[in-house]
Amino acid sequence: MYDTIILGGGPAGVSASLYCKRANKNVLMIYSNDSGLLKAHKIDNYYGFEDGISGEELYNKGIKQAENVGVEAIQEEVIKIEIDKNIFRVITTEKSYEAKTIILAIGAKKNTLNIQGIQKLEGKGISYCAICDGFFYKNKIVAVIGSGNYAISETNDLINIARKITILTNGEKAPEIRADNVDIVTKKIKEISGENKVEEVIFDDETLLKTDGVFIAQGTAGATEFAKKLGIITKNDKIVVNENMQTNIKGIFACGDCIGGLLQVSKAVYDGAKAGLAVVEYLR
Repeated sequence: MYDTIILGGGPAGVSASLYCKRANKNVLMIYSNDSGLLKAHKIDNYYGFEDGISGEELYNKGIKQAENVGVEAIQEEVIKIEIDKNIFRVITTEKSYEAKTIILAIGAKKNTLNIQGIQKLEGKGISYCAICDGFFYKNKIVAVIGSGNYAISETNDLINIARKITILTNGEKAPEIRADNVDIVTKKIKEISGENKVEEVIFDDETLLKTDGVFIAQGTAGATEFAKKLGIITKNDKIVVNENMQTNIKGIFACGDCIGGLLQVSKAVYDGAKAGLAVVEYLR
Protein backbone atom coordinates (compact mmCIF):
# COMPACT_ATOMS: atom_id res chain seq x y z
CA MET A 1 0.00 0.00 0.00
CA TYR A 2 1.46 3.34 -1.08
CA ASP A 3 0.80 6.65 0.64
CA THR A 4 0.32 8.20 -2.78
CA ILE A 5 0.43 7.18 -6.42
CA ILE A 6 1.33 9.94 -8.86
CA LEU A 7 0.22 9.55 -12.45
CA GLY A 8 2.65 11.35 -14.71
CA GLY A 9 6.41 11.80 -14.80
CA GLY A 10 6.64 15.35 -16.09
CA PRO A 11 7.50 18.51 -14.12
CA ALA A 12 4.26 18.48 -12.06
CA GLY A 13 4.44 14.79 -11.20
CA VAL A 14 8.13 14.83 -10.33
CA SER A 15 7.77 17.98 -8.23
CA ALA A 16 4.90 16.40 -6.28
CA SER A 17 6.88 13.21 -5.78
CA LEU A 18 9.88 15.08 -4.36
CA TYR A 19 7.82 16.89 -1.73
CA CYS A 20 5.98 13.71 -0.73
CA LYS A 21 9.13 11.62 -0.52
CA ARG A 22 11.05 14.25 1.46
CA ALA A 23 8.20 14.04 3.98
CA ASN A 24 9.01 10.30 4.29
CA LYS A 25 5.96 9.08 2.38
CA ASN A 26 5.83 5.88 0.35
CA VAL A 27 5.52 7.18 -3.21
CA LEU A 28 4.91 5.46 -6.53
CA MET A 29 5.15 7.51 -9.73
CA ILE A 30 3.77 5.89 -12.89
CA TYR A 31 4.65 7.43 -16.23
CA SER A 32 4.15 6.40 -19.86
CA ASN A 33 6.84 8.45 -21.60
CA ASP A 34 4.38 10.47 -23.70
CA SER A 35 4.74 13.82 -21.93
CA GLY A 36 4.33 16.96 -24.00
CA LEU A 37 7.70 18.04 -22.60
CA LEU A 38 9.40 15.40 -24.74
CA LYS A 39 8.33 17.32 -27.85
CA ALA A 40 10.04 20.56 -26.78
CA HIS A 41 13.20 21.04 -28.86
CA LYS A 42 14.73 23.60 -26.49
CA ILE A 43 13.61 25.31 -23.29
CA ASP A 44 15.42 28.55 -22.50
CA ASN A 45 12.94 30.25 -20.16
CA TYR A 46 13.29 27.94 -17.15
CA TYR A 47 15.49 28.84 -14.21
CA GLY A 48 18.97 27.33 -13.85
CA PHE A 49 19.94 26.41 -17.43
CA GLU A 50 22.08 29.20 -18.85
CA ASP A 51 22.30 27.60 -22.30
CA GLY A 52 18.79 26.16 -22.29
CA ILE A 53 17.91 22.47 -22.22
CA SER A 54 15.93 20.13 -24.43
CA GLY A 55 12.56 18.94 -23.19
CA GLU A 56 13.66 15.32 -23.41
CA GLU A 57 16.75 15.93 -21.28
CA LEU A 58 14.80 17.88 -18.67
CA TYR A 59 12.14 15.14 -18.55
CA ASN A 60 14.69 12.36 -18.05
CA LYS A 61 16.64 14.36 -15.46
CA GLY A 62 13.42 14.89 -13.50
CA ILE A 63 12.62 11.18 -13.32
CA LYS A 64 16.20 10.39 -12.34
CA GLN A 65 16.08 13.05 -9.61
CA ALA A 66 12.90 11.49 -8.19
CA GLU A 67 14.50 8.05 -8.20
CA ASN A 68 17.61 9.41 -6.48
CA VAL A 69 15.57 10.56 -3.47
CA GLY A 70 13.82 7.19 -3.21
CA VAL A 71 10.67 7.59 -5.31
CA GLU A 72 9.63 4.35 -6.98
CA ALA A 73 9.16 5.25 -10.66
CA ILE A 74 7.81 2.79 -13.22
CA GLN A 75 6.97 3.12 -16.89
CA GLU A 76 3.57 1.50 -17.47
CA GLU A 77 0.30 2.45 -19.16
CA VAL A 78 -2.55 3.18 -16.74
CA ILE A 79 -5.91 2.03 -18.09
CA LYS A 80 -8.21 2.41 -15.08
CA ILE A 81 -8.55 3.85 -11.58
CA GLU A 82 -10.96 2.33 -9.08
CA ILE A 83 -12.14 3.47 -5.66
CA ASP A 84 -12.82 0.85 -2.97
CA LYS A 85 -14.06 2.67 0.12
CA ASN A 86 -11.04 4.83 1.09
CA ILE A 87 -8.52 2.94 -1.03
CA PHE A 88 -7.57 3.83 -4.59
CA ARG A 89 -6.58 1.09 -7.03
CA VAL A 90 -4.57 2.02 -10.11
CA ILE A 91 -4.69 -0.63 -12.82
CA THR A 92 -2.04 -0.72 -15.53
CA THR A 93 -1.45 -3.07 -18.43
CA GLU A 94 0.95 -4.97 -16.13
CA LYS A 95 -0.68 -5.12 -12.67
CA SER A 96 -2.59 -3.09 -10.08
CA TYR A 97 -1.38 -0.86 -7.25
CA GLU A 98 -3.16 0.51 -4.18
CA ALA A 99 -2.74 3.84 -2.40
CA LYS A 100 -4.29 6.13 0.17
CA THR A 101 -4.19 9.11 -2.23
CA ILE A 102 -3.83 9.85 -5.94
CA ILE A 103 -2.19 12.79 -7.71
CA LEU A 104 -3.20 13.28 -11.36
CA ALA A 105 -0.33 14.94 -13.21
CA ILE A 106 -0.66 13.39 -16.66
CA GLY A 107 -0.90 16.65 -18.59
CA ALA A 108 -3.53 18.05 -20.92
CA LYS A 109 -4.77 16.06 -23.84
CA LYS A 110 -8.04 14.98 -25.35
CA ASN A 111 -8.24 11.71 -27.21
CA THR A 112 -10.19 13.00 -30.16
CA LEU A 113 -9.58 12.57 -33.87
CA ASN A 114 -9.66 14.69 -36.98
CA ILE A 115 -12.69 12.89 -38.37
CA GLN A 116 -15.61 14.76 -39.89
CA GLY A 117 -18.68 14.71 -37.65
CA ILE A 118 -16.99 14.17 -34.28
CA GLN A 119 -17.16 17.77 -33.11
CA LYS A 120 -20.70 18.21 -34.39
CA LEU A 121 -22.00 15.08 -32.63
CA GLU A 122 -20.16 15.34 -29.30
CA GLY A 123 -22.76 14.73 -26.61
CA LYS A 124 -25.13 13.38 -29.26
CA GLY A 125 -23.71 9.88 -29.50
CA ILE A 126 -19.99 10.69 -29.36
CA SER A 127 -18.58 9.82 -25.94
CA TYR A 128 -15.16 9.69 -24.27
CA CYS A 129 -16.11 7.53 -21.27
CA ALA A 130 -17.64 4.03 -21.36
CA ILE A 131 -18.23 3.91 -17.61
CA CYS A 132 -19.93 7.32 -17.67
CA ASP A 133 -22.18 6.82 -20.68
CA GLY A 134 -22.36 3.07 -21.27
CA PHE A 135 -25.67 2.79 -19.42
CA PHE A 136 -27.40 4.81 -22.16
CA TYR A 137 -26.52 2.12 -24.71
CA LYS A 138 -27.97 -0.89 -22.97
CA ASN A 139 -28.79 -3.55 -25.59
CA LYS A 140 -27.80 -1.13 -28.37
CA ILE A 141 -25.12 -1.16 -31.07
CA VAL A 142 -21.97 0.87 -30.42
CA ALA A 143 -18.49 1.42 -31.86
CA VAL A 144 -15.18 2.07 -30.09
CA ILE A 145 -12.47 3.95 -31.98
CA GLY A 146 -8.97 2.89 -30.98
CA SER A 147 -6.47 0.09 -31.27
CA GLY A 148 -4.51 -0.01 -28.01
CA ASN A 149 -4.95 -1.10 -24.42
CA TYR A 150 -7.20 1.85 -23.61
CA ALA A 151 -9.61 0.87 -26.39
CA ILE A 152 -9.68 -2.71 -25.07
CA SER A 153 -10.42 -1.45 -21.55
CA GLU A 154 -13.29 0.73 -22.80
CA THR A 155 -14.65 -2.19 -24.83
CA ASN A 156 -14.54 -4.47 -21.79
CA ASP A 157 -16.62 -1.92 -19.87
CA LEU A 158 -19.25 -2.10 -22.61
CA ILE A 159 -19.35 -5.87 -23.25
CA ASN A 160 -22.05 -6.60 -20.67
CA ILE A 161 -24.08 -3.52 -21.59
CA ALA A 162 -24.22 -3.13 -25.36
CA ARG A 163 -25.74 -5.74 -27.65
CA LYS A 164 -23.01 -5.35 -30.27
CA ILE A 165 -19.63 -3.59 -30.21
CA THR A 166 -17.38 -2.89 -33.17
CA ILE A 167 -13.81 -1.77 -32.54
CA LEU A 168 -12.71 0.63 -35.28
CA THR A 169 -8.92 0.82 -35.53
CA ASN A 170 -8.98 3.53 -38.23
CA GLY A 171 -6.22 1.84 -40.21
CA GLU A 172 -4.17 0.69 -37.22
CA LYS A 173 -3.35 -2.89 -36.28
CA ALA A 174 -6.25 -4.82 -34.74
CA PRO A 175 -6.03 -5.42 -30.97
CA GLU A 176 -6.36 -8.87 -29.47
CA ILE A 177 -9.76 -9.27 -27.85
CA ARG A 178 -12.25 -12.11 -27.94
CA ALA A 179 -15.92 -11.77 -27.11
CA ASP A 180 -19.07 -13.01 -28.80
CA ASN A 181 -20.49 -9.53 -29.26
CA VAL A 182 -17.29 -7.77 -30.41
CA ASP A 183 -16.16 -7.30 -34.02
CA ILE A 184 -13.12 -5.45 -35.35
CA VAL A 185 -12.93 -3.26 -38.49
CA THR A 186 -9.54 -1.92 -39.56
CA LYS A 187 -10.69 0.38 -42.38
CA LYS A 188 -9.89 4.10 -42.34
CA ILE A 189 -12.79 6.25 -41.15
CA LYS A 190 -14.03 9.05 -43.39
CA GLU A 191 -16.94 10.45 -41.39
CA ILE A 192 -19.35 9.91 -38.51
CA SER A 193 -22.79 11.07 -39.57
CA GLY A 194 -26.30 11.63 -38.30
CA GLU A 195 -28.92 14.34 -38.18
CA ASN A 196 -29.42 15.01 -34.49
CA LYS A 197 -27.43 12.03 -33.15
CA VAL A 198 -24.90 9.46 -34.30
CA GLU A 199 -26.40 7.12 -36.89
CA GLU A 200 -23.55 5.65 -38.92
CA VAL A 201 -19.81 5.51 -39.54
CA ILE A 202 -18.69 6.01 -43.14
CA PHE A 203 -15.39 4.47 -44.21
CA ASP A 204 -13.00 5.60 -46.95
CA ASP A 205 -14.31 2.89 -49.26
CA GLU A 206 -17.81 4.37 -48.78
CA THR A 207 -19.10 1.35 -46.84
CA LEU A 208 -21.29 2.07 -43.82
CA LEU A 209 -21.58 0.86 -40.25
CA LYS A 210 -24.89 1.56 -38.52
CA THR A 211 -24.38 2.42 -34.85
CA ASP A 212 -26.18 4.10 -31.97
CA GLY A 213 -23.04 5.58 -30.45
CA VAL A 214 -19.26 5.97 -30.82
CA PHE A 215 -16.76 5.91 -27.95
CA ILE A 216 -13.40 7.58 -28.58
CA ALA A 217 -10.54 5.60 -27.03
CA GLN A 218 -7.63 6.54 -29.25
CA GLY A 219 -4.13 6.33 -27.77
CA THR A 220 -3.82 6.38 -23.99
CA ALA A 221 -6.20 7.76 -21.37
CA GLY A 222 -5.53 11.28 -20.16
CA ALA A 223 -6.21 12.97 -16.84
CA THR A 224 -9.60 14.29 -17.99
CA GLU A 225 -10.75 10.82 -19.04
CA PHE A 226 -9.85 9.39 -15.64
CA ALA A 227 -11.47 12.36 -13.90
CA LYS A 228 -14.80 11.89 -15.67
CA LYS A 229 -14.86 8.18 -14.87
CA LEU A 230 -14.26 8.91 -11.18
CA GLY A 231 -16.87 11.66 -10.91
CA ILE A 232 -14.31 14.45 -10.59
CA ILE A 233 -15.64 17.83 -11.65
CA THR A 234 -14.16 19.17 -14.90
CA LYS A 235 -14.71 22.39 -16.78
CA ASN A 236 -13.70 22.94 -20.41
CA ASP A 237 -11.84 19.62 -20.29
CA LYS A 238 -9.75 20.76 -17.31
CA ILE A 239 -9.87 19.28 -13.82
CA VAL A 240 -11.33 21.62 -11.21
CA VAL A 241 -9.25 21.88 -8.00
CA ASN A 242 -9.25 24.10 -4.93
CA GLU A 243 -6.35 26.23 -3.70
CA ASN A 244 -4.64 23.07 -2.40
CA MET A 245 -4.90 21.19 -5.69
CA GLN A 246 -7.59 18.90 -4.25
CA THR A 247 -10.47 17.73 -6.44
CA ASN A 248 -14.03 17.24 -5.26
CA ILE A 249 -13.17 13.58 -4.55
CA LYS A 250 -11.53 13.22 -1.15
CA GLY A 251 -7.99 11.91 -1.51
CA ILE A 252 -7.55 12.79 -5.20
CA PHE A 253 -5.41 15.76 -6.18
CA ALA A 254 -4.43 17.17 -9.58
CA CYS A 255 -1.69 19.47 -10.82
CA GLY A 256 0.04 20.73 -13.95
CA ASP A 257 -1.41 21.21 -17.41
CA CYS A 258 -4.49 19.06 -16.66
CA ILE A 259 -5.88 21.81 -14.41
CA GLY A 260 -5.34 24.55 -16.99
CA GLY A 261 -3.71 27.94 -16.66
CA LEU A 262 -0.25 28.82 -17.94
CA LEU A 263 1.11 25.79 -19.80
CA GLN A 264 4.71 26.28 -18.73
CA VAL A 265 7.27 24.15 -16.86
CA SER A 266 7.58 26.71 -14.07
CA LYS A 267 3.84 26.66 -13.39
CA ALA A 268 3.74 22.84 -13.48
CA VAL A 269 6.57 22.61 -10.94
CA TYR A 270 4.72 25.02 -8.64
CA ASP A 271 1.48 23.06 -8.98
CA GLY A 272 3.29 19.82 -8.18
CA ALA A 273 4.90 21.31 -5.08
CA LYS A 274 1.50 22.49 -3.81
CA ALA A 275 -0.10 19.11 -4.54
CA GLY A 276 2.72 17.22 -2.83
CA LEU A 277 2.52 19.38 0.30
CA ALA A 278 -1.28 19.08 0.32
CA VAL A 279 -1.05 15.29 0.19
CA VAL A 280 1.43 15.25 3.07
CA GLU A 281 -0.96 17.39 5.13
CA TYR A 282 -3.93 15.23 4.13
CA LEU A 283 -2.17 12.05 5.30
CA ARG A 284 -1.41 13.43 8.77
